[in-house]
Amino acid sequence: MALKEGWQGRYYEDFEVGDIYRHRLGRTVTANDNIWFTNLTMNNNPVHIDHAVAAKSRFGRPIVVAAFTLSLVTGQSVSDTSLNSMTMLGWDEVRLPNPLFEGETVYSQSEVLEKRESKSKPDIGIVTFKTTGYTQDGKVVITFKRIVLVYKRGCMPEAMMGPQIGPNEQGGK
Repeated sequence: MALKEGWQGRYYEDFEVGDIYRHRLGRTVTANDNIWFTNLTMNNNPVHIDHAVAAKSRFGRPIVVAAFTLSLVTGQSVSDTSLNSMTMLGWDEVRLPNPLFEGETVYSQSEVLEKRESKSKPDIGIVTFKTTGYTQDGKVVITFKRIVLVYKRGCMPEAMMGPQIGPNEQGGK
């Protein structure tokens, strides 16, 4: 049996302005997702969790919490944009042009808007992405810019790379 390397993510040098990454995995949002996130964040607006109240709203059904949409779409982008990041510097220009509803499936993509080397940290660069989340029907539910500190190739600390030796290589079962 041969050990096969998995996807290792992109480093600063791999990004070029104008590149667009269509993130591989979509995610269908369930009522449980919306309820759990609402409870975790203490956002108790009834339009998110009370089907009777939401039915009387202009949308006629519960709206998924906006912060969930931001978190989900950010998470979808990580494997392509920030798997090898030191940290995220922030979100900017977050827009929610259409509501997301329970039962819809979210897909996303990110475009590289800018990149520059850090002036204070020679082992990283700063990359700005514009990420768009959209439903299975192409309805855009969120757009935002995200600024990330990304390690340069060969500069990521070993501790951040995960275990390098599996149990079979250590004599374990």
